[in-house]
Amino acid sequence: MENERYLRGLAKLKEVDGNAGENVINSLSDIAPDFAKLLIEFPFGDIYSRPGLDLKSREIAVVAALTALGNATPQLKVHIQGALNVGNSEQEIVEVMMQMAVYAGFPCALNGLFAAKEVFAQRANQH
Repeated sequence: MENERYLRGLAKLKEVDGNAGENVINSLSDIAPDFAKLLIEFPFGDIYSRPGLDLKSREIAVVAALTALGNATPQLKVHIQGALNVGNSEQEIVEVMMQMAVYAGFPCALNGLFAAKEVFAQRANQH
């Protein structure tokens, strides 16, 4: 039986990422199921469920952070989808990535923009 933290996290994950988040969790089931559980409980069950920020603000912050890291393209793509799912526009995502050039450098911003371009194109083809 799953605990309240897990169930709250799973609901929040679905709200943000739809099936993309579940795909990440399922892909860990054969190598690190405990880590998959932690990914649901801590980020989504504890942090994303806090009342201090709405999901739109949380996701644009995650997009900024992952863009600035410069080495998390698969996760960035998932969170670009999530940011769009919770109400951020493509233009808002592009602007925050451009701003990251000031703090993280042009290579990180470029990598983020290219990831966004892929996600935007995939979404356009799905609709």
